[in-house]
Amino acid sequence: MPVPVPRQRAIPAVESGQAQAVIHGGPLKEEAHRNATAGANSATLTLLLIEDDPAGLPIVPDMLDSSGKPVRVRTARNLTEAERLLTDDVHCILLDLALPAPGRPHDEDADELAVLRHVLQLAPRHAVLALTASGDAERGAEAVRVGAQDYLFRDELDGRLLSRAIRYAVERKRSDSAERRLAEGRLRAQENRRLERGLLPTPLLEGSSLRFAARYRPGRSRALLGGDFYDAVRTPDGTVHAMIGDVCGHGPDEAALGVELRIAWRALTLAGLCGDELLGTLQEVLEHERADEEIFATLCTVDIAPDGRRAGLCLAGHPSPLIARPGRTPKLLPYENNGPALGLLPGARWPRMQVELGAEWSLMLYTDGLIEGRVGTDGERLGQDGMVDMIRRQLDEGLRGENLLRAAVSEVRDLNGGELTDDVAVVLLDRTP
Repeated sequence: MPVPVPRQRAIPAVESGQAQAVIHGGPLKEEAHRNATAGANSATLTLLLIEDDPAGLPIVPDMLDSSGKPVRVRTARNLTEAERLLTDDVHCILLDLALPAPGRPHDEDADELAVLRHVLQLAPRHAVLALTASGDAERGAEAVRVGAQDYLFRDELDGRLLSRAIRYAVERKRSDSAERRLAEGRLRAQENRRLERGLLPTPLLEGSSLRFAARYRPGRSRALLGGDFYDAVRTPDGTVHAMIGDVCGHGPDEAALGVELRIAWRALTLAGLCGDELLGTLQEVLEHERADEEIFATLCTVDIAPDGRRAGLCLAGHPSPLIARPGRTPKLLPYENNGPALGLLPGARWPRMQVELGAEWSLMLYTDGLIEGRVGTDGERLGQDGMVDMIRRQLDEGLRGENLLRAAVSEVRDLNGGELTDDVAVVLLDRTP
């Protein structure tokens, strides 16, 4: 039966990987800085002055921003008033370091910057300028180390200097915040890559004479893992089991579901299940783990006899494998008894077909990302026939194993005119006498 067409959902930029592009800086980083600067220049700057004697700074009412508009000033005599006046439209705080912190007497100097630490905790997203006595540069420098954007000497202030310092502090705070977000994004991306890399399978084929190769390319930008999944194991009786599958969709939720199905398949296979019984149990896993009832998965499983000359094949809405033998034209294995994709029909059945392989062969399992790329300018897809012709030609050129899969995925991408939008997974099993 034809493979069902999944209903795609809109993928936020963060899920699709596009948002991660900012973590490398460069032009995007410069653009973010320009946007922040434009925002600061387009709005009237608002200053919150925290000073027990606001009249002691007569220059404050004379300040102008970069566009010549007066800087809006709010005054607070203590931190209690400051907390009430600290709203989102405040761009900068000018703090007198001589103010006592809450709960501390004015003459206690155990922590000279306690008031600054309190304000930084109260206003973590606002730029802060520290105001200190003239000549007390050491205290001002320590204030910057603690978290202030800059420090100013009270007796050396004038309106022009303070206006410039406010603009500088606002931009520096925005730049620092952007740098922090970039660093956090970089760490998240590194953790995600490590996690995804750890979730890729390691086939358990010790003792088997079959050669194994795989190629994987997720459709999501910058991702290492997509909704496609594959695995291969050898059971104690010498049978080699291999599978490949595809969860509809391309986001991280689909990738996680694919990993769950792969792990479940391995556990069930090692427990002795195969064929219809195995796929029925996997459908139960899918139904319990999927986030939406419309999510389904296609699957292809093969179990190759210990002598390597025959195999059982089960298809759940998945394209049939390709087999290549010496002296014969590569072809697709039979798919007339293809069952439905997992998650579509309750109580579905998946017939197991017996396939004769022969003494020497190559068996290729793949997901539809390999055959749905465009070819030419008329939008025609490569399709299974086009894939068979491509593999035949590459085999005639002497390509085998990893080299064959690498060439196949690369050529499909080139025919598409660029990166493929769907995930691609390809598994190759070879038997030579």
